[in-house]
Amino acid sequence: MIDGVSCASCVDKIEMALARVPGVEHVTMNFALRTVAIKGSAPQEALILAIEKAGYGARPIPNQQESKALQEREQADKAYQRGLFRKVAVALGLGVPLMLYGLLGGEMTVTTGGQRLAWLVVGLLTLAAMVFSGGHFYAGAWQAFRNHAATMDTLIALGTGTAWLYSMVVVVQPELLPLVARHLYFEATAMIIGLVNLGLALEVRARGRTSEAIQRLIGLQPKTARVVRNGQEVDLPIEQVVVGDTLRIRPGEKVPVDGRVTQGHSAVDESMLTGEPMPVEKKVDDPLAAGTLNRTGSLLFTAQRVGADTALSQIIAMVKQAQNSKPPISRLADVISAYFVPSIMIIAVVSAMVWMNFGPDPAIGFAMVSATTVLIIACPCALGLATPISVIVGIGKAAEVGVLIRNGEALQTASKIDVMVLDKTGTITQGSPRVTDLILTGSRDEQEVMALAATLESGSEHPLAMAIMESARERGIEPGVLEEFNAIAGHGVEARVDGKPLLFGNEKLMADRGVALNHHQSQSQSLARDAKTPIYLAVEGQLSAIIAIADPIKPGAADAIGRLKEKGIKVVMLSGDNRETAMAVAKSVGIDDLFAEVLPEQKALKVQQLQEAGHIVGMVGDGINDAPALAQADVGFAIGTGTDVAMESADITLMRGSLHGLSDAVEVSKATLKNIKQNLFGAFIYNAAGVPIAAGILYPLFGLLLNPVVAGAAMAFSSVTVVTNANRLRWFTPTRPQ
Repeated sequence: MIDGVSCASCVDKIEMALARVPGVEHVTMNFALRTVAIKGSAPQEALILAIEKAGYGARPIPNQQESKALQEREQADKAYQRGLFRKVAVALGLGVPLMLYGLLGGEMTVTTGGQRLAWLVVGLLTLAAMVFSGGHFYAGAWQAFRNHAATMDTLIALGTGTAWLYSMVVVVQPELLPLVARHLYFEATAMIIGLVNLGLALEVRARGRTSEAIQRLIGLQPKTARVVRNGQEVDLPIEQVVVGDTLRIRPGEKVPVDGRVTQGHSAVDESMLTGEPMPVEKKVDDPLAAGTLNRTGSLLFTAQRVGADTALSQIIAMVKQAQNSKPPISRLADVISAYFVPSIMIIAVVSAMVWMNFGPDPAIGFAMVSATTVLIIACPCALGLATPISVIVGIGKAAEVGVLIRNGEALQTASKIDVMVLDKTGTITQGSPRVTDLILTGSRDEQEVMALAATLESGSEHPLAMAIMESARERGIEPGVLEEFNAIAGHGVEARVDGKPLLFGNEKLMADRGVALNHHQSQSQSLARDAKTPIYLAVEGQLSAIIAIADPIKPGAADAIGRLKEKGIKVVMLSGDNRETAMAVAKSVGIDDLFAEVLPEQKALKVQQLQEAGHIVGMVGDGINDAPALAQADVGFAIGTGTDVAMESADITLMRGSLHGLSDAVEVSKATLKNIKQNLFGAFIYNAAGVPIAAGILYPLFGLLLNPVVAGAAMAFSSVTVVTNANRLRWFTPTRPQ
């Protein structure tokens, strides 16, 4: 957590200071959350020292105490907000009466001794208000000056300080100025400080709503667990649970840590992880995830992952990391912010010089007003908030609909995808295939054929192999002993069983080994047209059977693919299956383009070919063999029900396992990017239009010169506008077919 950060230019200073620390590999600061994420081996003390030398305060946030840290930050923000409102009350309590006095015809000049005395008292009261309500601006400006930098505090301090000093010269030594130049700006000083503080207070209030997604996820974690120790059930703080503990979970309670059921039977609501509303039946040896809700029975289970290792904690860490990351579009704001404040100071000086040399009387008064207004209106708060606030809310919204986005770049790129590549097994289909047909082509019976097939597949974890093993178990068949086993990637397997050479695989394998299929090819083609995968079993060089396996298509897959096509995204299917089977599946879900009979190592190549054709490619998969393609794609989408390797290789994880998450991710991405552009446009246009007007460009034509008080109000509320616009994303809901 970083203290004393006031504007976007502070971010650049802090990141550069930390980047110079030995051992720091990568650093990213989130201006909206006032946090910084650092990758590397640098000691914590060195990092804090670097931040302090840059003029800011820092304190670590322990991962193990994330919930407590968030509560502490929330309490600190509320205390900070209350303090700001007190400062607002003091500054505006003085500024508003002074401004009304001027508006109602009161003289804001010094012409008599009595007026000098009265205004001297007002000047001293204004100084007190500056110290109490604006002291943090002046302290920040001095700290920035000592570090050879300029920040928002610099602009505010120079603007208000100039107005106050000019007014005090008018009061103490009015003879130094022409009679027409003896105008006082005490009300401007007080009003600007009050309005800027009001803007900061409202920004803090609005900012507090942006991290609701994280807070809700953390709220899923129970604070205690019922642990069985020495035969007794005792309630312990969640931090005291260790791997191997036996825990009791009763109906209506949340699962405290990840584990596996050892006793009992129940229905568990896993919607917080998967989004599926129907409770999942849990029995002995089934897994349990922290944060899920036990609905019916009582369960005993063994803790397998605790603390930061639980699936829920990893999800929270992933969302936090993503919210702290920066999409490429943010670099535009970062670059501008680095040069913005010094440029504004130069513009303010040039503006004052032009007024002094070419302006009407009182030239010095016009010069001071112009320079002050330029300094105040240009404060780049809104610029720094434009991107991170939208990213925080957008990634949080995605998490709420079951889409975990790992980084800001993926969030931005997902909005540009024009080709979505879908792996077939486990992505379009359920990934749990079953044996549907057994066609005998030789003298061996079904039991013998299934025994040989089960023996061949006994060492494999491929989904098709699992289907063979499940069918064998249902028939009461035990696999035999394998000899000389050899897996042929993308084709099948070969081995010896009881001394007999066996082949089990696709048509290519049979052709390579010279096994004649004769008229049985037509049977295989017929099975393939029904979206079934035919596998040939050859014994001693002779075809003995064709085993057909079908993998049911996921419910809603066709509708989800239709949503993608409605968005103008071309959908392509990748499959290692033969072309007939792949075409049958593709046709049933509305996919027109497919790559069939693709070997695992060719998947990444197919994605690369699409990229070379000029497409922005999204790749969706769930298996280990999809990992290279997921990494190759512009945006990799992993199915949350798939393997850890796939999820580690992907940029986005669909926790619900539904393909509707693809459209949800694209819609959230587009909505977030649109929101960022709105914010950046507003911030850029505001500064681009405000600075020339503040400098007095309209005065020669219309006699219009912007009041510093108006500039202060506009600058303060520009930040509130950006934060409010970003928070509109909280109400965004992806469109779903009725």
